[in-house]
Amino acid sequence: MKKIIAAASAAVLSVAAFASGAPCMIHAENPIVQTSFTPDPAPVVFGDELYVFTGCDRDGDNDFYKMTGWQCFSTKDMKNWTDHGRILEDTSFSWCGENDAWASQCIERNGKYYFYFTTTNKSGGGRAIGVAVADDPAGPYEDVLGKPLCGPNWNYIDPTVMIDDDGQAWLMFGNPTCYYVKLKEDMVTLDGPIQSFDMTEQAFGPHTPQNADDKKTCAYGEGPWICKHDDLYYLVYAAFVGRDTGESMAYATAPSVTGPWTYRGQIQTGSNCYTIHGGIIDYKDHSYYFYHMSGIPGGGVFNRSAACEEFTFNSDGSIPSLPSTKSGPEQIELLDPFVRVEAETICWSEGIKTEKCSEGGVNIANIENGDYIKVSGVDFNLGADTFTASVASAGSGGKIELHIDSLSGDIIGTLDVPVTDGWQNWTEVSCPVEVSGEHDLYLKFTGGSSYLFNVDWWKFSGPGSSGSSSDDGYLFHSTYETGTNSWSGRGSAKVAASTDASYAGSKSLRVTGREASWNGAVRTLGSKFKAGQSYSFSADVMYDSGETSQKFYLTLQYKDSEGEVCYDKVATGTAVSGEWLQLANTSYTLPEGASDFYLYVETAEGECDFYIDEAIGAEDGTVIEGPGGGIVFTLGDIDDNGVINALDIALARQVLAGSLTDSAAKLAADVNNDGEVKANDVVLIQRFVLGEITSFSIVEIVT
Repeated sequence: MKKIIAAASAAVLSVAAFASGAPCMIHAENPIVQTSFTPDPAPVVFGDELYVFTGCDRDGDNDFYKMTGWQCFSTKDMKNWTDHGRILEDTSFSWCGENDAWASQCIERNGKYYFYFTTTNKSGGGRAIGVAVADDPAGPYEDVLGKPLCGPNWNYIDPTVMIDDDGQAWLMFGNPTCYYVKLKEDMVTLDGPIQSFDMTEQAFGPHTPQNADDKKTCAYGEGPWICKHDDLYYLVYAAFVGRDTGESMAYATAPSVTGPWTYRGQIQTGSNCYTIHGGIIDYKDHSYYFYHMSGIPGGGVFNRSAACEEFTFNSDGSIPSLPSTKSGPEQIELLDPFVRVEAETICWSEGIKTEKCSEGGVNIANIENGDYIKVSGVDFNLGADTFTASVASAGSGGKIELHIDSLSGDIIGTLDVPVTDGWQNWTEVSCPVEVSGEHDLYLKFTGGSSYLFNVDWWKFSGPGSSGSSSDDGYLFHSTYETGTNSWSGRGSAKVAASTDASYAGSKSLRVTGREASWNGAVRTLGSKFKAGQSYSFSADVMYDSGETSQKFYLTLQYKDSEGEVCYDKVATGTAVSGEWLQLANTSYTLPEGASDFYLYVETAEGECDFYIDEAIGAEDGTVIEGPGGGIVFTLGDIDDNGVINALDIALARQVLAGSLTDSAAKLAADVNNDGEVKANDVVLIQRFVLGEITSFSIVEIVT
């Protein structure tokens, strides 16, 4: 029979090993914001953060959509959301009507942020699409036109915007027809006439008439959302697909931004508040669907809240049907408590509100006895010993009880908040704490019967901080003795601290659930690492199943000056099963002009579980001790004398017979790299010595 033998070219390989661990599942709460009503969520990625722009239903109004402004929120982990406050009011611009701050979307181009919104033209004629411009996603925004961009026209609502791969910007909007128009490079000038799609059942789905006057020809209703995933364009929209069922979220796909559109089905059937509005987006190798629902106290048809679900595109590009959940997506990276954390960074809260802060941004306010904030997935690493917060009080002051894992969980410290004679008269206060590892953190507020105090920001300090050099002088030092130390899974991979194996100490990071070679473990390098500067990096790796050897990469992911995601190999090594290997580079320069740095461990091929230990970042030139280069060998050179000759043929036969058991000899004799030494390996070495082949490449052997 014929057998194809794959073997590497004769090369020096440095070897060692890795393994696996139980997945850590962390869930987020829906709705994503509890301090205000947040209808019409519009997600967009800026840098390494996902932003969501929403409207603001007026609290207590239950007879119509009275929306008083637009708000902005952001996250890096899909669990904890930072409130950036109200970026525009309904009457911020002179031509806008009151209580009509309807749906919006923001986009960045050439360093500017363009915010497209729906309002009513004060001088009459109907609704209109406006545009505001800012230097920051959270504003302040300027009315550069002083008039509507599109309209007035009662059908012109719910703008969505995208910049296509060729640089052309498109604006879409409309109810009951979907309109589209080109935008010029300045993003505030129309580039041609406003056109409309052919509103057919084939393009946008079948429609059940809502009443006798309903003459619609398809299911499309309002709230379009345009985006692209892989090679398909997606138009997601609120649809009417049944009588008296309210809106459902449906979608169509097309080969270009202007169609032709093909109806693909429903994403979500119905809503608990009649309307539904939102969109889909890819972020950090995950896909998310945003919509609004009724989900916090006082919620209803006219008081709606933004929610989110994670999903995976099917192989044909279709989107699965998604139920509305209370859990929402999983947390994708842990929160660092050793840097300043805005108090309005919240996973879940009860009782509080947010307001504009005199120090910039917003602060939490309206705090009463028993109110609380939950912050999810906080990585205290090796431990924290101090908690500091910026507080203000014109009331009676109070306390912040710091609980872990639940509202009734262990108290790790209690902060006394003094009276400061003003709700915006800020002071910093601290208290001792004792905590390490990964926990959900609850800030429980206690005190008298009136409003207690406001909080602007908080942070922890202690030995677990990666923001300052550790005792050994490293910029970060992940030992995994108390948790995952800010490392998280990449792609499908899951990570967890494990006692199954370790190079130093008693634990390592176990990486499991990999479905591709690039799935691995990742951590952000943070602001301490600067583009254009050099650093020393090291990570010890090991695997213990599958192939005899496995190549590992310590890889840098970053964005270049053009915003493109790029990858570079920091260190490379080949490990042999069951042996630890150090991946190290004592002088690696972060690319000039780059940003958003992530360091991760992956393999060249395969999906094996593996372990990581002693992951370190240090100053340039720092030599970091590790397990070394493992076993060193050259394919075919069994006696390791630098020459492949007849003696190596004889030694290969001894390995085959089992009389030579040295690990390096076994690896060198396995020239076809199939994990064991067989007769074909001896034949290949003999052919190499005779000059019939010049390397151990793909060879066909007839046996």
